[in-house]
Amino acid sequence: MKRPVREFYAIGEVCDLFGIKPHVLRYWETQFPALNPPKNRSGNRVYRQRDLELIALIQHLVHEERYTIEGARARIEELKQEGGAAEIAGRALEQSFVRSLRGELEELLEILTPPQG
Repeated sequence: MKRPVREFYAIGEVCDLFGIKPHVLRYWETQFPALNPPKNRSGNRVYRQRDLELIALIQHLVHEERYTIEGARARIEELKQEGGAAEIAGRALEQSFVRSLRGELEELLEILTPPQG
């Protein structure tokens, strides 16, 4: 299943998609120069598709492969030089989307399941 692609995402939407807190995302922006979302007229960050892919890659490296921030930054540079960053980032983004969707479906199931007793 392909996720619908939009041009811009708000910080809350991005945090919900990846299951992270806004302060974590803002911290990553300070640690990964390529993650530099523009701001709209109101001064709010707006994330693009390429930002989502980078966030997914960072999350994958830090949370699943247990890289440090510094190690993740170095690994992303290696992947860019090897030409594999986009593919891995795309897979990581799809996995994040599936996890988010699964969580929403579990919440819905809990709401729809009658209480036992």
